[in-house]
Amino acid sequence: MKEPNGCLYVQLYERIKRDIVSGSFPYGSRLPSKRTMAEEANLSVITVKHAYELLCDEGYLEARERSGYYVAFRQEDGFAAYAEEGSLGRDRLGGESPATGKGVAFSAPPFPFSVLAKTMRRVMTEYGEGILERSPNKGRIELRSEIQRYLARNRGICVDIEQIVIGSGVEHLYGLIVELFGRGSVFALEYPSYEKIEDTYRIAGARVELLPMGADGIASEALAKTSADVLHVSPYRSFPSGITASASKKHEYLRWAGQGRRFVVEDDFESEFSLFRKTKETIFALSGDDNVVYLNTFSQTISPSLRVGYMVLPRKLVQRYDSRLGFYSCTVPTFEQLLLAELIGRGDFERHVNRVRRGKRREAQ
Repeated sequence: MKEPNGCLYVQLYERIKRDIVSGSFPYGSRLPSKRTMAEEANLSVITVKHAYELLCDEGYLEARERSGYYVAFRQEDGFAAYAEEGSLGRDRLGGESPATGKGVAFSAPPFPFSVLAKTMRRVMTEYGEGILERSPNKGRIELRSEIQRYLARNRGICVDIEQIVIGSGVEHLYGLIVELFGRGSVFALEYPSYEKIEDTYRIAGARVELLPMGADGIASEALAKTSADVLHVSPYRSFPSGITASASKKHEYLRWAGQGRRFVVEDDFESEFSLFRKTKETIFALSGDDNVVYLNTFSQTISPSLRVGYMVLPRKLVQRYDSRLGFYSCTVPTFEQLLLAELIGRGDFERHVNRVRRGKRREAQ
């Protein structure tokens, strides 16, 4: 059961998840008890408990008191079930109603200034006048390499360095995405959503459709009817509604994209600060069709003044990006890129994220 670079409970989590998605454990079925599963897999009950809790966090299982764990995921959730979803109504959404456009943004504690200052001095000492050099168009190899390793060990995203593009914040990357897909493309957005997403797309010349949110993501009826070419979603705690996409909804987004030459843009803002034991699985990692663009930024995890974001392209779009947009210069100074590379590579970035997550868990208890 154990692999060299994996925890036992994560290995079991992945195995059960595959069985659920494939239908080996159908919707509504009861999983073996923790003790039975432990005996069958030759694992401890605690290990099985952790795996089951992760599956509940992701929306694959539902824990019922004094009854056990039941499968909450079903492949047919989505287009065929939109009438049932519609009956939930907006009044059952978490937090403020989407119609009000209100929500509460999470404000992360500041990154330790002493660590930033120490790292800045180290970068200037080690690189000297190299910090004045022009950056390669996609970004410094040092930063892209560290992001590549970080995504592989924390987000289940395994990509080549050439798939990673550095830019000065996600608004800049939104504009590149419009250029990548073409100004005649139609972008479907969550409604409500972060207003700068719609503003940036419209200013860049794209057409936009706004799709109302349901209880666990975009309402299935609206998704089924959209004529969009690209779906832009924030599956982790969409702002301002605070809605997190369920496992079933993420698979629904991928089925929608798989019905044509469509793509999903996954805006993974704030997901590092999830309260769950394991950061939420990404749509990019779930996709088997190479049709998801992944976006993230360091504005929350490091500082709002550090305007650095990154985009991970699906392999099939790398050549298109290079031919259409490869001439664009990187908009992030070399010094800031090397600073971030040091923070990630030496573990300071992840230590800060873990401190914040532990603090949030204590507050939630």
